[in-house]
Formats: sequence, C-alpha cells, structure tokens
Amino acid sequence: MNYKKNLLAIFSLALLSSFIACSDDSSSSSAKNPEPSQEVASVSTTVLEDGPNMLKYGSLDLDIAADSLLTVFEYGDIVTVMVVGYDTIDVPVAADYDDVSIGEYVLRVVKSTPYITFAINYGQVATTLGISADSKFPINVVIQMKEKGGYLENLEMLKFMTDADSIEAYPKLSVAEYANFREVKTTGMGEGVLYRSSNPVNPMKGRSRYADSLAEVAGVVTFINLADSKEEAEAYEGFAESYYAKQNVVFLDLPVAFTSKAFKAGFVKGLRYMVENEGPYLVHCTLGKDRAGFTAAVLEALMGATATEIKDDYAKTYTNYFSVVDGRQVALTQEQLDWVKGIIVSTMQTAYKAEDVDISDFDKADLAAATEKYMLSLGLEKDEIETLKKHLK
Repeated sequence: MNYKKNLLAIFSLALLSSFIACSDDSSSSSAKNPEPSQEVASVSTTVLEDGPNMLKYGSLDLDIAADSLLTVFEYGDIVTVMVVGYDTIDVPVAADYDDVSIGEYVLRVVKSTPYITFAINYGQVATTLGISADSKFPINVVIQMKEKGGYLENLEMLKFMTDADSIEAYPKLSVAEYANFREVKTTGMGEGVLYRSSNPVNPMKGRSRYADSLAEVAGVVTFINLADSKEEAEAYEGFAESYYAKQNVVFLDLPVAFTSKAFKAGFVKGLRYMVENEGPYLVHCTLGKDRAGFTAAVLEALMGATATEIKDDYAKTYTNYFSVVDGRQVALTQEQLDWVKGIIVSTMQTAYKAEDVDISDFDKADLAAATEKYMLSLGLEKDEIETLKKHLK
C-alpha cells in the first residue's frame, strides 16, 4: 500500500511538471511534444490549430506522432485525455473510429502518421468541447494512463457487434424489435408512459420509418432526442412528413461521455423537458443503445426498477441489432449478454461516482434513492424530480 502511495505521488509530481513546462513555453517543440516520461505513462502535447480533421470533421488532431504515442500506450488501453481549459474525458486507444460504438469517444492512433486524433465516432468532439478555428491556441493536452488494457475485452467483444440495415437480415425479430422500439415496463413505471427506440427520423440504419410509425400507434407526444441538433434532425430526408415532426421534441445533441460537462448539462435539459411536458414519452439517440440506454436506465432506477430489470432492458437492444453473420442474425451467447449487462452497470457506476453517489454494489444498492441524489447533484430541484416521478407513474 505504501508503495502505491509513493508511486502515485511520483506520478502526480511528474504530471504537474510536464503541464507547467507545457504552459510556460507552449511555442517550443519540447512543450508541444515532449519525450514521454519514463516513470509514468503520461505525455503532453497540443491541439494542431490547422489539423486536417478539425474543421472538416470536428475532430481534434494532436501534435504527437502516432508511433511515438504507441511507445507509451498500446491499443486497448484506456487513457484520460485532459484538454486543458475545456474538459477531461476517459477514452480507449484504438486504430479506427469503428473500434468504438457510434457516438463514443476514441483516441485514434494510426501507425506511421505524424499526429493522433481525439474524436467521436460519427460526432464532433471540437464542437462538443467548444473549440473552433477562433479559439485561443495553443490548447494544451495531457494524456495519461487510466487503465492498462482496460478496453481489450471490448475490442474482442466488439467483433460480434455487426449489424445490417435491412429487416430481411433479422428473420426472427418483430418489426418493433427491428426498430428497437419498446415500452419500458420495469417496476414502478406507469403503463404506456415511457418508450425507447432507435432514431425515428434518421434513416441511416434503415429503421426510422418503423420507429416513427410505432411511436404514432403508441400515442407518443413528447420525444427526447439525445443524438441530434434541431438543424441535423430537420435535414433528414422525410423529416417534415413524419409523425415525429408534429410533436413536442427537445434536441439535445449529446456526446456519449456521461461524465462530461456537455452531457450532464444536456441531460438535465432533457429531464426538465419531461417535467415541463406530459407523456407518453420516447427517448432515443441513433441506435437507441448508449445515450438512450443510459437515460432509460436512470429513469427506470428512479422509479424503482431492480438491478436485474435494468440490465435485462439494456441488453435487449443488443439482441435487436447485433451478431449478424453472413447476412443473417444469430443468437448472442450468454457470455456476450453478460458482457453487455456489465456495460450499463459500469456506465451508471462511473456516472454516479462522478457526482459522489456510490452504487458500487449495484445489485444491492438502493438505486431509486441513489438516482435522486445523482439528479440533485446534476442540478435538478427536488420538486422537479417529484414532478418527473408523477409523470412517469
């Protein structure tokens, strides 16, 4: 234990020293791209002001050669990326954007390239953090080890996360399952009050028209769009003619980074929209998997759902999408399902812990009480939480 404390102290001093050096002389090559510390897994760099990906794709190119970074970190490591003055986010080191799910953060490291890219798969990290060509440069970045090899199992498991954009690939699924559309029926939730689905207006995955029609049949009148801005949603083909376009909709454009400032602020905005507007409600992102999965789990927990119910509902999305082999879906294995259920447990534990709410023993925790504390910490008022609960009964 003393050894660990001493190592932590050394690490903290080394990190502080590298940051001060970077801040004091950011124009020098040593400040922009120092030699990685031999004592700790940490590097300091800067955002490339003229990075090829920032203005076109909204990603942040960092001024360190990919091969240099890979002498410090490896594919499958989870690292903490500290964009000084903006935000701090834990991300995996991977070779490509698709090594993470749509909407998730990644540190993309392509061998033999002169820079690395901090990105969101199908998203814009620069916009999320509030960085543009008009921002004040240099922008310092510190990358440090969070968990050695912590994403390796995910990289292996992600191999089964293959899907298709045609209903013919899912002969055993109903239309509702193909659209990932379902009523949330966990303990404490009112009947016909809360639904979740894939995106009802984004045609990218071939499910939108089914989700939109099912929402109309269910009588949904308030939509919580976790994925799109209003401008993005309205630009989708067929949006103006959809049932969705004629209902109450809040457009949140949230990143898949549940402890980030941008997510928490937008999440509270979405919950307040539910307080201010009556249901039935439908929450969705793009697939209805990550952001919608987290939002549904939090609302389920608030209303008294058991740990098992929360995990089972989260896993249902994966059985509605993945494990398509040679053009036909095959059943997920129990090992894969158990891994999937662990994702929502870990996600909620991390998000709640960031607000000093302990649900480390997920199966035995009082999830309803913990969720109220979590919401209060995010900035909701007690009376707002009570109104939300009334709307969901």
